Amino acid sequence: MSKKGDMFYAWTSDAELAKKAECGGAVTSLLKFALEKKMVDGVFAVTKGQDIYDAVPVLITDPKEIDKTAGSLHCGTLLMSKLVKKYLDGASNMKIAMTVKGCDMMGLYELAKRQQVNLDNVIMIGVNCGGTVSPVTARKMIADKFGVDPDTVHKEEIDKGQFIIEYEGGHKGISIDELEEQGYGRRSNCRRCKLKVTRQADLACGNWGVIGDKAGKATFVEVCSEKGASLFDAAVKAGVLKTEAPNPKGLEMRTKVENAMLKLGDKWRAKDFASLGEGRERLKKIVKETSRCIKCYACIENCPICYCVECSTKKPYLVTPGQVPPNFMFHLIRFAHIADSCVNCGQCQELCAMDIPNALFMHAQQVELEKMFGHVPGVDMKLPLLALVEEREERDRLSATGSDQIFDIFK
Repeated sequence: MSKKGDMFYAWTSDAELAKKAECGGAVTSLLKFALEKKMVDGVFAVTKGQDIYDAVPVLITDPKEIDKTAGSLHCGTLLMSKLVKKYLDGASNMKIAMTVKGCDMMGLYELAKRQQVNLDNVIMIGVNCGGTVSPVTARKMIADKFGVDPDTVHKEEIDKGQFIIEYEGGHKGISIDELEEQGYGRRSNCRRCKLKVTRQADLACGNWGVIGDKAGKATFVEVCSEKGASLFDAAVKAGVLKTEAPNPKGLEMRTKVENAMLKLGDKWRAKDFASLGEGRERLKKIVKETSRCIKCYACIENCPICYCVECSTKKPYLVTPGQVPPNFMFHLIRFAHIADSCVNCGQCQELCAMDIPNALFMHAQQVELEKMFGHVPGVDMKLPLLALVEEREERDRLSATGSDQIFDIFK
């Protein structure tokens, strides 16, 4: 029986699935097995839509359809955690298995703290993540730097420090460092990320550390919880997965890759945060940048920390209705509400219609608060600085008092 901390090389025993898989098919096999054995009611995953730049969330209840989720999409920038709350009722009445990047996992933890997601009903299979590339940036990068028509690319991957594409007529790879120094490459929030191996999930999987004859043919699996151990052991016992002990040199390589990514995260944090300045200079910059806001609410709709039944940004005595751009109180409300728990998922910036670097502003504040108070969001169930309440019950209680304010500061 495996236990927390155990590590394996694992690969699928399904020959057809192995052909479609990115690195051995272990993750896809685990998802399929969980569904077949009714350990879960559905699998929530990502599949390719129109092309490699189009990541589509899908809830699968038929095990035969799981194979279409095999592989990875580095140019798909979905955040899965908010979708669990929005479309699956927070897994309150169904059990699901899902693959998660670091930001997906952190978002789920933060929503669970706010009683918006039931983690008891979720099996999280984490995947190592070096970052994702905006679909718009990816298309421009492939055309400008690779000299290739983006529409002819049928596969991409990030491996050994390169962004690699396969297209009609060949394949090419360019150093990520080179691309990013020229304004391309990964999303800025991904560059700053320091959660690359998702050990707070039930299983942490990926290709980092798989070397020798198993390179590209097996998945590195680290057991991170009893729930993960149960799923993994059952799949191995049923013959769905084949395993062997990881190569010791592979373990060293995995650690080196992770540490290198963490150092790179520190480098980009220092660079990005320095560009904001400090104190009044930073505030002026944020006020100027957010003055382009058209109040489309994309940032709020997609943020995993925004969960309120009734949003304070829609209260007329705080934010004037119909005013575009909104007064700065609109942004201050978000900063005050979210900054201590921001997981740096980047959705508020990725989906901003006016290209406002919202994620940079929020992440910079979160890091400062982390230094001051020691709270690290998204890695466990410890509550953030402010006390939390059950939103619906609290709104009902306040409504019954004739006021929606705990403290009436406007007297």
